[in-house]
Amino acid sequence: GILHEDLRLLLETSMPAKKKKALLGVADAKIGAAILEELGYQCQTGGVVAEILRGIRLHFHALVKGLTAQSASKAQLGLGHSYSRAKVKFNVNRVDNMIIQSISLLDQLDKDINTFSMRVREWYGYHFPELIKIVSENYTYCRLAKFIGNRKELSEESLEGLEEIVMDSAKAQAILEASRSSMGMDISPLDLINIESFSSRVISLSEYRKGLQEYLRSKMSQVAPSLSALIGEVVGARLISHAGSLTNLAKYPASTVQILGAEKALFRALKTRGNTPKYGLIFHSTFIGRAAAKNKGRISRYLANKCTIASRIDCFSEVPTSVFGDKLREQVEERLAFYETGEPPRKNLDVMKEAVVEASEVVAEVKRKQEKKEKKKKKREKEKKREKQRLETLAAAAEENSVLETEENDIEPKKKKKKKQQQEVEAESEQELEAASEPEENGLEEEALPKKKRKLMVEAAIQEEKKKKKKKKKEKARDSEED
Repeated sequence: GILHEDLRLLLETSMPAKKKKALLGVADAKIGAAILEELGYQCQTGGVVAEILRGIRLHFHALVKGLTAQSASKAQLGLGHSYSRAKVKFNVNRVDNMIIQSISLLDQLDKDINTFSMRVREWYGYHFPELIKIVSENYTYCRLAKFIGNRKELSEESLEGLEEIVMDSAKAQAILEASRSSMGMDISPLDLINIESFSSRVISLSEYRKGLQEYLRSKMSQVAPSLSALIGEVVGARLISHAGSLTNLAKYPASTVQILGAEKALFRALKTRGNTPKYGLIFHSTFIGRAAAKNKGRISRYLANKCTIASRIDCFSEVPTSVFGDKLREQVEERLAFYETGEPPRKNLDVMKEAVVEASEVVAEVKRKQEKKEKKKKKREKEKKREKQRLETLAAAAEENSVLETEENDIEPKKKKKKKQQQEVEAESEQELEAASEPEENGLEEEALPKKKRKLMVEAAIQEEKKKKKKKKKEKARDSEED
């Protein structure tokens, strides 16, 4: 019941009254059927049940222990957030919201560029009015206004630059001649600076529009390749934008797609009981323009039918391909030829069979490419892991070597100290022996000792000193133990 009421709350904000009632009635019936299947209890659905459920939900925090009104409102808020998050995630998967934004921006840019270029024409026309008749395109006119500046400074040397902009030598020559005999007023350098800066802005906007059109083309080839192959990127994007999303467009019947964008005309015709419109946004496609006046309605109905098929294929296919769009386009071309010459077109079943075979081949190739890419990625990841392991082992080995070197460095000074101590002891013993071997005070000289005896004497003296040191250490250890 609580979930049902939450569903009711969500529906209350976004749907008309008739749809709400119908959907809630269906939800009631489904919940009742599920309870009957699982538990075997007969359930009633109707207005009274809905009011009882609403009352329970209103006083639910009073009926359940430990549940407060604040926690119930938090639960409702959490449900609303999760619902919105699910909606956003669904949109992200299709990426059709990017198409909607880009086509809206493209239309706005068209209007703005047209307005700004007319302003440049009027502003620069005071100085060089003849240029408007020679050059009709807005983008080219703005580039020329920026390039020429003061018409009096235009000479034969600047003819090459004019040809590059206009892409026509005759027009460039005409501009040069017109500048020499122009009826325009003189202009100050400050005014020229302002005109040039504004025209450069218009040029940059026009260049950005070209880049945006390329971006839209690439996005349409990714999201809706069949629809863009059938009717073109711009018209397909306008249909998606008007419907709200690709999913909404796929849900529409062909009769709705046919008059999508002509809602005002439709309601006016229904109100006045006049003729309803034959086409809406799809009028901008090339097919309706190529058809004869009597066949425009028929070809628009046929084209709308094919557009709905293409949008559904794009929306629900796992790997989107333009094969179906190309085949549907061929069918529309054949139908146009049939209206003009009477040549019978191919049957829809035969064309779709061919399309399915070609699409399966394309999908298989795409999957193969994806598998190859995944294999390459895995190989790169493995190589990276190996490289990391190798670097880690090298780093560990380097650390071990540094530790060993430090230990050796610590040991070497100890050895040197011991050697120094031994050398000092030997030197002291030798001095004592020499002192003993020197003549005594009474002047009598003793016989000089041989070398072997001297060495023995020195060794004996060293051993005695070592014994003395050991005894001192033992005594110190005992004293420390006693303390």
